[in-house]
Amino acid sequence: MRTARAISLLLLLQARRSMTGAELAAELEVSERTVQRDVLALAEAGVPVYADRGRAGGYRLLDGYRTRLTGLDRTEAEVLLLSGLPGPLGDMGLADPALAARLKVAGELGEAPAAGARRFHLDAPGWFRDAPAPPLLADVARAVWGGRLLRVRYPRRPDADPPAAPVERVLRPYGLVLKAGAWYLVARPDDDAPAPAHRVYRVDRLTAAEPLADRPFERDETFDLPAFWDAKAAEFARSLLRERVTVRLSPHGLARLPHLLEPAAVQEALAGAGEPDAHGRVTVRLPVESLDVGYEELLRLGPEAEVLEPPALRRRLAEAAARAAALYGPPQR
Repeated sequence: MRTARAISLLLLLQARRSMTGAELAAELEVSERTVQRDVLALAEAGVPVYADRGRAGGYRLLDGYRTRLTGLDRTEAEVLLLSGLPGPLGDMGLADPALAARLKVAGELGEAPAAGARRFHLDAPGWFRDAPAPPLLADVARAVWGGRLLRVRYPRRPDADPPAAPVERVLRPYGLVLKAGAWYLVARPDDDAPAPAHRVYRVDRLTAAEPLADRPFERDETFDLPAFWDAKAAEFARSLLRERVTVRLSPHGLARLPHLLEPAAVQEALAGAGEPDAHGRVTVRLPVESLDVGYEELLRLGPEAEVLEPPALRRRLAEAAARAAALYGPPQR
């Protein structure tokens, strides 16, 4: 641990030229006395690090000294620096290796190592939701990284009443996906079936996860995690769209459609859209998850959308429009 910390200290000084003991201690999450000991260890190992005295003092490396990465040009190093996701990596228990990697890349970038990180930031979770890391995420990630089987337990049907017996299964964990703040495990059951399909498990629904350190599995190296996830996500989105609503949209309503609905719903609706009428309105068959969800979605289009079918949804929206008209009508005398 001390060696890894000393290397991190060295790379910090190389990247930032000069840092105070307090700054180094805060960055490395240790005491200033520990920083002093690590600096002394580096000096004894032949690294030309020294302390500047005075108010503007601190620790620095001898001018011209660099420990360099090999095989990376500046652009490649900048891309690698931007590729780190500090929050999700920390959730998976990989914060320390991620910090070390970023510092090594920063050392390649010279005097302004964090410029890219200051200009680009990925905020993975969606709006208006608190997405704490699942408590078992680090254990699952350890099995994924180590290529080890993973024994898990999860509810058979989370909403069953009375509760159903939990499922226990040994999985071959192929990858983790972070989608809008939620973590998903892509894995294959480790059973005797000739070719069990890859499945998706929500990590926050696991009640137990045990990496089997002594049981590696042979990974199918042809498996493409991004391609699998894209196909699965599209399939899932289409599976939710169980109802169809016939809607006449104004030009403005048609333009707003992609901003309000799932891409799969918009694609299907536009693919079957009719020709504009004399007023520029277009009739579409709009897929929705349910009539209740369709009601909420179409309310957001207001007068830019007229429901033609089914009659029950048309009546419901007409009643909502009448209530809105009463609210905004002439004031009562």
